[in-house]
Amino acid sequence: MTPKTRYSAILLLMPLLATAAAPTFEGVSAAMRAAVNARDIAGAVTVVATKDKILHCEATGLANLTNRTPMRPDSLFWIASMTKPVTAVALLMLQDEGKLNVGDPVAKHIPEFAGLKTPSGRPANLTIAQLMTHTSGLGEASREGAAQARTLADLIPLYLAAPMQFEPGAKWSYCQSSINTASRIVEIVSGQPFAVFLDKRLFEPLGMKSTTFYPARKPAAQRVLTTRMNKSTGALEPALAPAGFGVEGRPPLGNGGLFSTGPDYARFCQMLLGGGSFEGKRYLSAQAMKLLQTVQTGDLRTGFFQSPASGDRGANYGWGIGTCVLRAPHPGVAAMLSAGTFGHGGAWGTQAWMDPARGVAFILMIERSDIGNSDGSEVRRAFQQAAVEALAK
Repeated sequence: MTPKTRYSAILLLMPLLATAAAPTFEGVSAAMRAAVNARDIAGAVTVVATKDKILHCEATGLANLTNRTPMRPDSLFWIASMTKPVTAVALLMLQDEGKLNVGDPVAKHIPEFAGLKTPSGRPANLTIAQLMTHTSGLGEASREGAAQARTLADLIPLYLAAPMQFEPGAKWSYCQSSINTASRIVEIVSGQPFAVFLDKRLFEPLGMKSTTFYPARKPAAQRVLTTRMNKSTGALEPALAPAGFGVEGRPPLGNGGLFSTGPDYARFCQMLLGGGSFEGKRYLSAQAMKLLQTVQTGDLRTGFFQSPASGDRGANYGWGIGTCVLRAPHPGVAAMLSAGTFGHGGAWGTQAWMDPARGVAFILMIERSDIGNSDGSEVRRAFQQAAVEALAK
C-alpha cells in the first residue's frame, strides 16, 4: 500500500473509529467533585456499565471523614434496599428450577400463614408475588421485637402477630416484613441459609467477591464511614452505622442487609442487562426476567414520588418482582431515563438502575444517613444526567 492509499484508507476509517470510541465521563467526575465540594457527600463511587463492559468506574472524595481515607473503587457500602432485587433473583432462580412459583400462596411454604386474617377478618391468602411487590398488607414487627431475632425464622411469628395493614392487593405500601418473609421462603425451599444460598448461587459465580451481609468478614479498610450533616454548622460528620444490619448473629435480612462495592453490584446489574446471563452463564430465564423488569402491580400508584412535594408521580412507576419500574420519565431524577428502566435505591443514597433501551446500568454508591428520599437526591440526578450526556456524545 502506497502512502497515498494508506492515507485514503485512514480517512475512510475515521468515521468508524469515531463511532467505536468509548465515551468519556468527565461530566460525571465533575458532578461528583461538585457534590463533595458542596458538602452534600463525603465521597462516591460511580459506575456505568453495559452487559459486557464497564464504561466508567471512579472513586471520588473520602471513604472516612475521621481518618481522611480516600474513597476507592472497592470501598464497601451498606446498600440497604438494593438488597431487594437480589432477594427477588434468588426467588426467581428457584422458580426456574420448579421449586416454587411467585403465584404460590405463602402458606404453601410457611404453613403458619394459613391462619392470617385481613383487617376485614377474611383469610389473607397472601402470595409470594404480593410479598415482593409491596401489595401484601403484611404487618411489621416492632423494633424491639425484631432486635431480638437471630434468624429469619425468628421474625415470622412477629410478622404474623402484627395486625395486617390493609386488604392484600388493595394498594401499594412499602413493606419490609414481606421481603424478609420471602427471604425465609428461599431458605425453606432451598434447604440452605439465605446468606449461604446467595454466596453459592449468585455472588461467587458472578465474581461479587466483596458482597456480604457481614462486613466484618471483609478487610476493614474497605468499609465506608457513614456521614450526616450537622444542622448547626452545615458540615458533614460521622454518623452511627446502620442499626440492626451487618452484625454477626443477626438475621441476613433480604429487605436491606447487604454490603457491597460499586464494581461488585455492577456485575449483578450486568447480569440483569444481559437478560439473565453473564459471562456465558445463565442465572435467570427469559420468563423470570420478565417478572423482574415489568410491572406486576396493574394500575396501582407506586413508588417514592407520590406526595405533592415529590411531584405526585405515583402513576409514573409500577413494581416488578422486587424492583421498581419506570413507566414514564418525569422531570428530575427520571428525566434522562428511558421508559422501562428498572432497579432500586438504598436508604442512605445508593442507587442502581438498568436502562434496557440504552443497554446501560447506572450505579451510584454514597453513604449519608440523612439524605432523605434517596431516590430523589440531587446527587443521583446529577450523576445520571452527566452519564447520559457522555453516552450521547
